[in-house]
Amino acid sequence: MQASHFFSSLWEHYIAITPQAKRIENLFKSHNEEVINDHIAFRTFANSPISLKNLEPQLESMGYFAYGAFRFENKHLVARCYKHENALLPKIFLSELLVEELPKNCQKIIANLIDGIPADVVQSPDIFWAKRLWDTPSLKDYEALLEHSEYAAWLATMGLQANHFTVSINLLKSFVSIESVNQLLLNEGYKLNEVGGLVKGSSELYLEQSSTMADKIAFTFSDGEVKDIPTCFYEFARRHEMPNGELFDSFIEGNADKIFDSTNVK
Repeated sequence: MQASHFFSSLWEHYIAITPQAKRIENLFKSHNEEVINDHIAFRTFANSPISLKNLEPQLESMGYFAYGAFRFENKHLVARCYKHENALLPKIFLSELLVEELPKNCQKIIANLIDGIPADVVQSPDIFWAKRLWDTPSLKDYEALLEHSEYAAWLATMGLQANHFTVSINLLKSFVSIESVNQLLLNEGYKLNEVGGLVKGSSELYLEQSSTMADKIAFTFSDGEVKDIPTCFYEFARRHEMPNGELFDSFIEGNADKIFDSTNVK
């Protein structure tokens, strides 16, 4: 699959469940801006048919290569980032949940989910918008996961799909600072992620990020219970020049840790 087709298909699936992203893109366009994505991100389960190790070859088939690895102790995650030789194509951030680090009851719930995934499910890049590859969880199981891992609860309901796209502030013409982007969104009534402040990172760290809070949908659980749950969100990134004159092109664990909270229930 060509990377251009991959991202156009991924975007259509993403905005179907994240309508705020399309509205925000149109908002930028109304200010004569062209929106170009800095990166997109996915979540998955480690030690499963859709583990990072199993998904990575599909990224490589489109010309992507890994260039960084990360560990999030508090959220029980590891992650890798990928980039393409075509610098205008978005970077990709792929994280996975270390299920064995969660309490036994959560491990059992997730094991039942993973058991529903066909062993050979990863056949092409369209796996990245396959969404939930297992039976719908019960509200009881969802809340048990939510108690220990917002990430696990989100993944159990939303499955494998882009959990966010990211606007490159560097490639905007009028909104050259992250503060101006945030103010535009606040003026339009969007709720932003305030964990650690509206801006995660700094120019001294060469990366500043902010994000909306995720859209929500009414989700029907397997026991018939209905509850509003988070779907996906939209992010904004401003990269800065390093001492060698190049733009910082990786990620910062402290920033990403707070961005994950954009899908928190509260």
